[in-house]
Amino acid sequence: MRFRVYRSWPLLPNHHFPFRSLGAPSHHLFRSSNLSRGLHMIRCFTNGGANGGTEGNSFPVSGAAVGIILMLGVLHARHIYVEKKIEDAKEKGIELEFSSDAKAAFLRFLPLRSMSHVWGLIANMEIPVWLRPSIYKAWAQAFHSNLEEAALPLDNYASLREFFIRSLREGSRTVDSDPYSLVSPVDGTILKYGELEGPGAMIEQVKGFSYSASALLGSNTVLPQVVGEDMNSEVSGKKQTDTTSVKKSWWRISLSSPKVHDPLSVRPVKGIFYCVIYLKPGDYHRVHSPVDWNILCRRHFSGRLFPLNERAVRTIRNLYVENERVVLEGQWAEGFMAVAAIGATNIGSIELFIEPELRTNRPIKKWLQSGTSDDRVYEPEGVGMMLKKGKEVAAFNMGSTVVLVFQAPVWKSPGEEGHNNSQFNFCVRKGQRIQMGEALGRWN
Repeated sequence: MRFRVYRSWPLLPNHHFPFRSLGAPSHHLFRSSNLSRGLHMIRCFTNGGANGGTEGNSFPVSGAAVGIILMLGVLHARHIYVEKKIEDAKEKGIELEFSSDAKAAFLRFLPLRSMSHVWGLIANMEIPVWLRPSIYKAWAQAFHSNLEEAALPLDNYASLREFFIRSLREGSRTVDSDPYSLVSPVDGTILKYGELEGPGAMIEQVKGFSYSASALLGSNTVLPQVVGEDMNSEVSGKKQTDTTSVKKSWWRISLSSPKVHDPLSVRPVKGIFYCVIYLKPGDYHRVHSPVDWNILCRRHFSGRLFPLNERAVRTIRNLYVENERVVLEGQWAEGFMAVAAIGATNIGSIELFIEPELRTNRPIKKWLQSGTSDDRVYEPEGVGMMLKKGKEVAAFNMGSTVVLVFQAPVWKSPGEEGHNNSQFNFCVRKGQRIQMGEALGRWN
């Protein structure tokens, strides 16, 4: 096909384009006038501008370019609809609760993996150089991306995939240098965070439903043993302190040493914490290391590719456990550490920079059970791969979700029954926007 480029190009941000009306309320999205203009423009494209009333230069453009433009419009409309519902709920002070519906059940019958695979093929298609800035600027305007942070000029990104996983200009992000801080691995929104307690180690997906942290990380995770060790050390510490007469002070007075630290009255243990961060389509899509740590193993779960938007979170059970994901597990200075990068519809492809040969979103694996994983132990065994805080680890092809599960210091005081004075403290709040490198929590 050959398409005519108008002197007044309709895709530029300051020109009239049928999808610009998508910023309006949802009942204005599909007015007949907007649809008529859209159909007229498509006819102009496909007829090479015949009867368009404007003469111009002709350039060969693949049908995929037009398909990309239309797909971006559909994604924009969907994004506005979802954001509107969330804002309405916030204004009314409504806390979202789990409530399964027919749409959630219907999603299980859709070929979401095939759809995501097709989207991946489109995202990898090369876009004509002259069209790239217009497409990327339209995307940035629709999904609130900051193009000034891009490391390269827009026409250097040959495909949507290259644009989605673009690196940032140097100095765009500052990684918290405090050695006693754990930083956000991504740009995103804080959905959930807290401390896991008890042998079940459940993470709240939404009010009314929780999922197992061990199921998220895989059957081979060492998390259950870590939780068991922490519980045993707490019980042991309590028994020891019950036999001592010193219960109110860290210090024991003696003639030989006026101040002697008594380790039995207050003893440090490790708690298990978690944090769930959602990446929107317009967010920076690379995943970085939250701390200095050694990655000992990787697990890839082929799973499903449900969407990860607000509706899916409150209507699909075990959403994060069922979806395709890559789990990195290892050790840091304070103990256990795991980072789970979770794919979604159109985002099944998760690129692992530390293991470029890993391939995700492959149709051949769709028949595997969601709990079955492809594992790899990094060499040398027991040491693995060392990553510094802020180092690039992985990338999503659109928005998605990252879940952190980690140990951190906790003080247990037997003098205060049932009271935990956590030495690690989160310094974020639910719903907060955060950038990669900003502190999620600190400890003394």
